[in-house]
Amino acid sequence: MQGTFNRYMRVRSKTGFTGSQVAQSILRSNGIHDVGVEPINTPLGDHFDPRSKKVRLSPAVYRGSSIAALAVAAHESGHAMQDKQGYAPLAFRQAILPVANFGSHMAFPLFILGMLMGYDKTGQFLMSLGIWLFAGAVLFQLVTLPVEFNASKRALTLLADGGYITQDELPAARQVLQAAALTYVAASATAITQLLRLLILRGSQRD
Repeated sequence: MQGTFNRYMRVRSKTGFTGSQVAQSILRSNGIHDVGVEPINTPLGDHFDPRSKKVRLSPAVYRGSSIAALAVAAHESGHAMQDKQGYAPLAFRQAILPVANFGSHMAFPLFILGMLMGYDKTGQFLMSLGIWLFAGAVLFQLVTLPVEFNASKRALTLLADGGYITQDELPAARQVLQAAALTYVAASATAITQLLRLLILRGSQRD
């Protein structure tokens, strides 16, 4: 993802729009007036926060006018549109976010503690609790996939229909968004593998 992003970060869009201008324009043109656009200092930390109603863009995206910057800005604006329209997967992801955060932090400590306690009721309970908590984190990763793919699909349409990039720049924008989506696919695959590993370890403890 970083390689593709860096490649097209060096390719300036022919329209000359910046990421912040694209995000603000998309929000306004879609009747979203309660969402602000602000810069953050985290590289590749671009995101939409539905709680504070903010589209937050990294410096290279907020001030940049590259194809990559415009693609990312449109993608995050797509999340704001999802929020306004009550897109179900996004709402569900936000609902399970606290459980997923807690599970991702506590699952492994609880599971390891259960293993150390050996094959007794308390140890088995802690291992099972760790697995269930981590399953919540896995569910969050899986729900994230349709949310991200939908936002990228919206972004390409928004960029083309709004005249923010030219037709011959669309393939490059698509590459940026596809590379970003693959990071979520990889994260989901890793999470599922970790969950299977925990299940196998618990099974070996029983044996």
